[in-house]
Amino acid sequence: MKEVSLMKFINLDRAVSAFDSRREWHTLQSVPRPSDVVLRAAAAFGAAASFLEPLDALAGSAHFYRRSGLVFERGGRWELPRYQFFGPRGGGDAMRIGIFATIHGDEPESGMGLVHFLEGLVRQPELARGFIIEAYPLCNPTGYFDATRQARGGKDLNREFWRDSAEPEVRLLEEELLRHRFDGIISLHCDDTSEGVYGFLSGRNSGAVLSGHLLEPALRAAEAFLPRNVAAQIDGFAACGGVLRNCYEGVLRAPDHDGPPPFEITFETPQRAPVDRQIEAFNSALISILAEYRQLLAHAPNL
Repeated sequence: MKEVSLMKFINLDRAVSAFDSRREWHTLQSVPRPSDVVLRAAAAFGAAASFLEPLDALAGSAHFYRRSGLVFERGGRWELPRYQFFGPRGGGDAMRIGIFATIHGDEPESGMGLVHFLEGLVRQPELARGFIIEAYPLCNPTGYFDATRQARGGKDLNREFWRDSAEPEVRLLEEELLRHRFDGIISLHCDDTSEGVYGFLSGRNSGAVLSGHLLEPALRAAEAFLPRNVAAQIDGFAACGGVLRNCYEGVLRAPDHDGPPPFEITFETPQRAPVDRQIEAFNSALISILAEYRQLLAHAPNL
């Protein structure tokens, strides 16, 4: 296979047909819309990662940078793009938050939601006061290109973490998790079997209380755009009010280490819902998590 440039459209007609067969467009009348560039990128499902173009246009502006990508070989040279946002200085040490999306290649709405969130931070940096955001909007580029859940190696990457995986994407992301020792980790996903938003408390038990305090307000914020899944069982796990306290083994999470554990949340939208509403739900949830975490830190410095 020839080397793939992730910033170019490839076989766009096929991609548009693939996406249109799965989605019905709805126009939001009463809420702010994502940028037209982000929404147009939805039509490029299965093609190259055109939804990153608005971030590359903003990179180098105040607070926001594109870092060198995480490069690997898999039948060609591929890249996991990385972006970094420095919020205005807060009252103490900056808290470093890692946000990961499109680890399943057929869930590009999660990456689009992260892009929209970062666009908003550039416009309103105060939303990230006291935070450094490390953003990974395309964690599975080969799966995205192929429009498959799995990476091209045939593995579900979100079952491979901390299992001595040979998958290059997993190894690169594990190195990032070890290097940064994030104060918070947020994974964005889409579920085509769900009728509403929900979330996993996906970290170690010792961090679950903090994660729970952040997830519930995030679900409430997202309900402005999509309903909540209130089923007693979701994705095979017991649930209460859209909150799942157990999750699959091998998901993207922090490594075991000494010291306070980070908060860890996996936030899911219903993938059959309109794309623009999913984008806004992700954005609202992320804004809520930052605001709630900042407030908790202000009231409990030793949390």
